Amino acid sequence: MNENKVNPMSEIDTGAGKTDTGAEKTGAEKKGAGKLTGEQLEARIRELGFELPTAPAKGGIYTPCKEFCQGKLAYVSGCGPAVSGQNITGKAGAEVDFDEASQAAVNCLLNVLAVLKAQLGDLSRIKSFVKMLVFVASSNDFYDQPKVANAATGLLAEIFGEEIGCPSRSAIGVNVLPGNITVEIEMLVELEM
Repeated sequence: MNENKVNPMSEIDTGAGKTDTGAEKTGAEKKGAGKLTGEQLEARIRELGFELPTAPAKGGIYTPCKEFCQGKLAYVSGCGPAVSGQNITGKAGAEVDFDEASQAAVNCLLNVLAVLKAQLGDLSRIKSFVKMLVFVASSNDFYDQPKVANAATGLLAEIFGEEIGCPSRSAIGVNVLPGNITVEIEMLVELEM
């Protein structure tokens, strides 16, 4: 598991201009952090206690990231939670508790960002995170898939600001994921031309 584990649920936007801790959001938090350079974005990731990993190796016959619409959009294939040789496996609500599942979502997101950096050369080419699809391997009585997904979308908003980093999203509970991983995330992004 990521040694830089933080509580990704510590401050979740309630949509009312305040965090769940009741603190008033700053103008930058409400509107987004503005456009940052690739170096600034990677520095922001480090400030939050994470390192951008190396893009994960392909697990089959597919393309990790595909640009389309004349380079206006990019689709990132599903990324699992393995970071730095550590993986999170098992079903949320059974072998894996909520915090571990949330950490798996964060790790998946870091892998998505690593794939995007490998494809684009620079994270500053990202104009907007359009759509995130989060799969959570879940026991039959685990119903907090959206809260697990919040860990990933919350981190995106922390890195890129809400305007760029807050995508539309679906969080789906599934019976099993490849290699018994707990979470898998795929992403659609809009690119700067």
